[in-house]
Amino acid sequence: MSKSNDKSLVIPGESGWEIWTQQEGGQFARQQATDHMRCGDLEDLPAGELTLLFSAKAFTAIPMRVASEDETLFEDLATMHAERLGIRPDPMAGQLSDVFVVDRGSENTALLAVYLRAPQMGELPLKSPNGFDLSARCYPIEGTPITVWKELGRWVFAIYRDGKLIYCQATSNDAAQPDAGLAREIKIALMQLSLQDMAIEPRRIVVWGDDEQVDLSALKAVFQAPVECEPKPTPVLPDPLSKLLPEDVRAARNEAIKRRNIIAGIAAGVVVYLAVVAWLGYGVWQKSADINELTQLADEIAPERVDYEQHMKQWDELQLAIDENYWPVDILDRIHECIPPNSGLRLKSAEVSGYSIKLNGEAPSLKAANDFSFKLSKHNGLARLRWELPPANSSSRGYSFRYTADVPQGIPQP
Repeated sequence: MSKSNDKSLVIPGESGWEIWTQQEGGQFARQQATDHMRCGDLEDLPAGELTLLFSAKAFTAIPMRVASEDETLFEDLATMHAERLGIRPDPMAGQLSDVFVVDRGSENTALLAVYLRAPQMGELPLKSPNGFDLSARCYPIEGTPITVWKELGRWVFAIYRDGKLIYCQATSNDAAQPDAGLAREIKIALMQLSLQDMAIEPRRIVVWGDDEQVDLSALKAVFQAPVECEPKPTPVLPDPLSKLLPEDVRAARNEAIKRRNIIAGIAAGVVVYLAVVAWLGYGVWQKSADINELTQLADEIAPERVDYEQHMKQWDELQLAIDENYWPVDILDRIHECIPPNSGLRLKSAEVSGYSIKLNGEAPSLKAANDFSFKLSKHNGLARLRWELPPANSSSRGYSFRYTADVPQGIPQP
């Protein structure tokens, strides 16, 4: 059974996401292998510290060599290089980029910049991870090899220099065996590294898999370096961990910090209050003659509680204005995010408030209406609502639907 101080990894496996937990001695062992292609479908996540390792298809790797040894400039130089290639992460989607040092020269530095695509609904675990990194960085590598393995049904390859990741790419190749197309993509990647003054001479090419089932002939026909098949190594926690932090998780962390600060403030107030009460109690015990005076003082403090309760009641009445979960425009925007792109689905009317929603619309197909209702029920920004999502009805223009939602009893309301 997992403990609250255990460490766990969520890793993309060959055909689905896997969960690895740390054992005694520090090594990780696979606890669960699933066929889930979306990380958000994982259930029974272990307690303790959780690290999500993004699959190679979730990010773009850009190797580069910069004429600087100043680490404070690396991020800006990488950003300018990425913008020239047309890559510009959404600044409102969190920390979606990071830069890793591959090696240092006398006047220049080889870098690997990674740019994460903003995670969509269902691509993050239901439990917020404590940290994020790349799957290609979690395996212990020595020397300068090229590693090839299958990740979520697709072939992936990574190029290393002196044990450090210099490039990683997810291909669209889902063939049963590494074929000539995969070899060609690896060749192209090596040529691109050479053009960027980062030429690599791989000492060997390693395919992670079952030696008896993997056919290496296509790779051996292209590469002069030895081509070998080995079992996939046990993952390790990358050190140091990347700075990647999607916005949903960053917002959750900020909210947790805010709650802790509020609790700490209340606790400090309670300590002060108890200290005052203790001091007053000591005075009562020490000098019984002061009892009447202290009683009068307590009577004077009592009205402040009434004022405080009145203040908190008035503050709660402002919740509709200060809490974005009650803003109709924000709620309508979240509903709009659930409309399947290019589906032709449209809303004919929408009555939206902080407590209830009524949607009337139509769609050209039943699938579009069903996709819309499913996304409404799974959207994190609408989780506080209880939805009534009856099946769509056939109409002269396709399918019509009427969906409603309200706040269940037991959820605090102003």
